[in-house]
Amino acid sequence: MRILGRILGGAAVVGLLAGPAQAQNGPARYGEEDKAKTQTEITAEKDAERAYRRSLGNIPEQKSTDPWGTMRGDSAAPKAATPAKPKAKSAEGVASKAK
Repeated sequence: MRILGRILGGAAVVGLLAGPAQAQNGPARYGEEDKAKTQTEITAEKDAERAYRRSLGNIPEQKSTDPWGTMRGDSAAPKAATPAKPKAKSAEGVASKAK
């Protein structure tokens, strides 16, 4: 019974490891040339590209959003953040820290 379990376990491990190894051999290999497209495929791709370009023209321009707009008052214009200036150190402050 133990021997049968070990054989089946080993076969399962080999099977699980063989799957990813087989997946690496994809349909297109390095160095292979693509198949030549027919005239109908080329025409269909050009038509699809034109339709895509036309559809981009139908999209309206987006307005810029302000996620914090509801938190601010309507009358207050957004201000640019000003960096905080460091406090000037006095001789007394330095002397008290040295003690």
